[in-house]
Amino acid sequence: MRILFLGDLVGRTGRTAVIEQLPEIVETNRLDFVIVNGENAASGFGITEAILQDVLDAGADVVTTGNHVWDQRDTLVYIERQDRLLRPVNYPAGTPGRGAHLYTARNGAQVMVANVMGRVFMDAMDDPFAAIDKVVGECPLGQVADAIVIDMHAEATSEKQAMGHFLDGRVSLVVGTHTHVPTADHQILEQGTAFMSDAGMCGSYDSVLGMEKEEPVNRFQRKIPGSRFTPATGVATICGIAIETDDRTGLAERIEPLRIGGRLEPVLPSFWNTAG
Repeated sequence: MRILFLGDLVGRTGRTAVIEQLPEIVETNRLDFVIVNGENAASGFGITEAILQDVLDAGADVVTTGNHVWDQRDTLVYIERQDRLLRPVNYPAGTPGRGAHLYTARNGAQVMVANVMGRVFMDAMDDPFAAIDKVVGECPLGQVADAIVIDMHAEATSEKQAMGHFLDGRVSLVVGTHTHVPTADHQILEQGTAFMSDAGMCGSYDSVLGMEKEEPVNRFQRKIPGSRFTPATGVATICGIAIETDDRTGLAERIEPLRIGGRLEPVLPSFWNTAG
């Protein structure tokens, strides 16, 4: 099965690039399942229901989030009726929405996606390891789910790597989001789980993490806020990670990064050129 995960959409630039290009990417490369992190899609802060629907209509099967999930206040209401929008699973009991769900891929396979948020340098959340352990235990790979993808929304690389090793052999992919910079550590771990510390972002890299440069630079220099952060409007790079799983075990057989457009060096997964 071919699965694509795209990093955080940042503002109009990032979401427009994905909405316009994802349909062709899916069709040309015969992708079975697509996950997009959309927590910065609405002017850099959260995601509206209209934007969510546009991303789903473009070919995303699931949209994950993170620490900005509630920045658009309406999300507290509409997330209850949108089962293809996930918030971190380790929010306290009673939080609106869901943090994990089982979906049907284009090829008919069952794919479980879970969104979890780290705690190092982040908000005080429930234990991400205990939360994910429970979710994976209730939907085991190769029995209930044909593939399992974990979006680990976290600041610390060490915490993301620890989650990868904690889940090695039990899920198809653990991929980090939140830091908006694509890492070069994509690999298949010892027991068959694909891993990448951060998928990067879909947005303008002529920026500071997708935001116009002036205000972040000002805050580092002066230590006081000047104006609101605003998403950069340069040409977007679409960044993500692609995996191919074993149909029998659900574990990863191949993993390669994806970068399209903008300022970063372009790369497409080489195995997309082969029959799938």
